[in-house]
Amino acid sequence: MIPDETVRQILDTAKVEEVVGDFVSLRRRGSEYWACCPFHNEKTPSFHVVPSKGIYYCFGCHKGGSAVGFVMDYEHMSYVEALRYLAKKYNIEIHEKEETAEDIANRQRRESMLLVTEYASKFFHEQLRTDEGRNVGLAYFHSRGLEDETIEKYGLGWAPSDRHSFTDAAKSAGYKDEYLLDTGLCARYDNDGSLHDRFYDRVVFPVHSISGRVIAFGARTLKKKEEGQPYAKYVNSKESEIYVKNQSLYGIWHAKKEMGDKDKCYLVEGYLDVLSMHQLGITNVVASSGTSLTEGQIQLIKRFTSNVTLMYDGDDAGIHGALRGIDMFLREGMNVRVVLIPDGDDPDSYSRKHSLAEVQDFLAGAEQDFLEFKATYLLKGTERDPIKRATVINEIADSIASIPDMVKREVYLDALSEKFGIRREALSGRVDSSVAKNIESAARASSNVPYARTEPRSDEPQAVSLTSSDGVEALENDSIMGKGERGLLNFVLTDGTSKLVFETDMPDEKEEESPAVFDYICQALEDDNVEFTNDIYRNIWNAYSKEYYDGYSQKVIVRHLLDSEDRQVAFVTAQLSNNERYKLSVKDLRDSLMSHDSWLVKYVPKAILVFQSCRLDRRLTDLRNQLEALQKEGDESGQPKVMDEIIRLQKLQLAVKQKLGRGVNY
Repeated sequence: MIPDETVRQILDTAKVEEVVGDFVSLRRRGSEYWACCPFHNEKTPSFHVVPSKGIYYCFGCHKGGSAVGFVMDYEHMSYVEALRYLAKKYNIEIHEKEETAEDIANRQRRESMLLVTEYASKFFHEQLRTDEGRNVGLAYFHSRGLEDETIEKYGLGWAPSDRHSFTDAAKSAGYKDEYLLDTGLCARYDNDGSLHDRFYDRVVFPVHSISGRVIAFGARTLKKKEEGQPYAKYVNSKESEIYVKNQSLYGIWHAKKEMGDKDKCYLVEGYLDVLSMHQLGITNVVASSGTSLTEGQIQLIKRFTSNVTLMYDGDDAGIHGALRGIDMFLREGMNVRVVLIPDGDDPDSYSRKHSLAEVQDFLAGAEQDFLEFKATYLLKGTERDPIKRATVINEIADSIASIPDMVKREVYLDALSEKFGIRREALSGRVDSSVAKNIESAARASSNVPYARTEPRSDEPQAVSLTSSDGVEALENDSIMGKGERGLLNFVLTDGTSKLVFETDMPDEKEEESPAVFDYICQALEDDNVEFTNDIYRNIWNAYSKEYYDGYSQKVIVRHLLDSEDRQVAFVTAQLSNNERYKLSVKDLRDSLMSHDSWLVKYVPKAILVFQSCRLDRRLTDLRNQLEALQKEGDESGQPKVMDEIIRLQKLQLAVKQKLGRGVNY
């Protein structure tokens, strides 16, 4: 573990312009630096670095953060790995904290298991040079169009037909039975307890972690199924401390950089689909081999991009898999498209029949948005059946309801309404109902599942990819309150320690000390006994509050938030502390009519009013839902009280809006 004082030394020493300058060609303009953004394609520079604030920010894709955040995003490193990188760059020696005996034992055990799997990977690969391996395993790989360079790069191998070859070799090399069994490389005979190979007489595909360590294997038999005989086409490693199936993807180690560079991932089904596509030159391809698609695998993809295209066979199984995967990706806030390989091919066979340019052209032209894909395949045969047609449209509306981002939902609602000629209001009702059910289901599920912190695997970087184009709104769990909370947090992160100098009509009265913006907003929240409802905003508020009361300056507090190991905190801080678009919208007003102090005095109280208006909206929404429930239940006795409260709050809401004045937008 890196001591806190060393972490602080690293973060304080690292200069953002020097760190970014190692990867990007920066041009100086005054006190800032500009460049074309390394995170998205652009011709006109919109990426700027501000040394005085210690931050970088892109006006195009809205990526932003500090030096450590840049290294994490650009190199796809974990927080600790990025710290080590910066320490090495600035020659800062790291003296690790002493681990407990349990820490050491667990680390050594995981490392021992990784060493065993890496030994196994080399063993299987070297078997391709034996007569059996060359005549069977290597011949098979060549028959599938794989070149020797690909076979070497991906460590493909052969497990000998003798059921003791690997076991004998591993034991002779000094590897313990405990690790051979726990990694699933070996199994015990029931009769005498001796070990034998789990993988034998099969071609072998090593599975790598995100950091490139071998963590598991998939092994394919080349024999055909015989009548009455047990048959398993694939045998895969069992789960272990180093391998969790639903959090692993085949090809991720070789694909992750291109996934980040292209801001896109192709998801296929099999090992050979990945290998053939990579060999062709399309390397942002991974597979969910050996398991159905899981949320853990989706989160792994999301670290590097929020754009995924499902590339499946065009048969019924491929269509079914795509339909299942669509909603899973949508629920995670990702943008999902589908392309089905035609003419009975799969990605493997198709890539071997065509050139790189032909495959790229096909993918670009054949990709369908999820709405178009569902409409195309689910509506087949429903032309004369209005009930089935309505069912399909409702299913598509339910998919739209899975999208967390409200703006995206609205856009897809418009598209669905236009495509089928159905009133938007009708579709909106279906979507709203589905959203409410989704929220209720999530709440019910979370209330039944105890909180458990999942520790990252020791070999795996824990880089988190946040898609900036989605904006901070995508991280909100209460969109009604989001607008008001964002407004207050924006003032705190830009002017939290600035004084609010209110004018007084009584010059003889003893002048009170002017409150800071943070103190003023904090007092308003305390007076109403409320706190932020959105988790991400509350986390930032609490972190800011702690540093504020510890006596840090505004610049240092924001810098610490940008350096946070919690990348969501760093991401939102970058957005709200550097929101140039918002500042520019009032720039002329501030320059021509009032000083910055006067501007704060006018607009901070207005931001509090907006927050209060949002609170009233939230309460009114809850009451209307309550009233609707009472009406459905036929409970007439409880309705008048709820209606009276609605009327009372509506009057308060009107009064707040009158105070805000017309034409004021936040």
